[in-house]
Amino acid sequence: MILVTGATGNVGREVMTQLPDARPLDRRSGADLAKPETLAGSLDGVDTVFLVWPFLTADGADATLDAIAQHARRIVYLSSSAVHFGPDTDPITRLHADLETAVQESGLEWTILRADTFASNALGWAGQLRAGDVVRGPESAPTAVIDPADIAATAVRVLLEPRPGTTLTVTGPEVLSRADQVAILGAALERELTFEATPFDQARAQLLADGRPAALVEALIGSAERRPRSDLVTSTVQELTGSPARSFREWADGNVDAYK
Repeated sequence: MILVTGATGNVGREVMTQLPDARPLDRRSGADLAKPETLAGSLDGVDTVFLVWPFLTADGADATLDAIAQHARRIVYLSSSAVHFGPDTDPITRLHADLETAVQESGLEWTILRADTFASNALGWAGQLRAGDVVRGPESAPTAVIDPADIAATAVRVLLEPRPGTTLTVTGPEVLSRADQVAILGAALERELTFEATPFDQARAQLLADGRPAALVEALIGSAERRPRSDLVTSTVQELTGSPARSFREWADGNVDAYK
């Protein structure tokens, strides 16, 4: 039995589609990763856990992993490719680096799956694009943007065919800036779109004015401001799934309805 955390998120939902017999961690039953004492029922009979950590710090991770280790034997943790640059780049990278360490020291048989920037982050521009043809936001260093479905497909292979003690990095096929993504999205929508970079202080103020939690705002702005450009493109998706990683254009073509 495989337990999937984050089962309604961008990646977890895709994992559940591909592994319909897996068990989702269902908070409606009272199970909560922040409360390890509530996890026993969900973990009963579980051999492997796909872990998506939903919090902004690693606080409480050791206790949660202890609870998992009382039932399961294996864990696959969804991390970030930014850990490659070192843990002190930004708050989100620090979080993933800390979780990787906790997972490696948990006593569980582990595999870490480091994913690059999610293509689905571009769904955050939908509101702006329903109102006009300009996307405004903080600039971020280019990375090899990846379709969450490809992350999920790779995760499924690792869940079904264990690769203990390994760290795998999954990326899309090409390095793209935010301006590149907006232009590609415009082609899919048959519109001329432009990206206007917003100064970080202005973006921070806008997010706070929108009611976003301060800790989340600092994590998002810190990531955009300090994470370096990555030219890393891996063949991991192809090697594990037998199919090449999908392009951002393919993702955009499949999600045009989200912008209407």
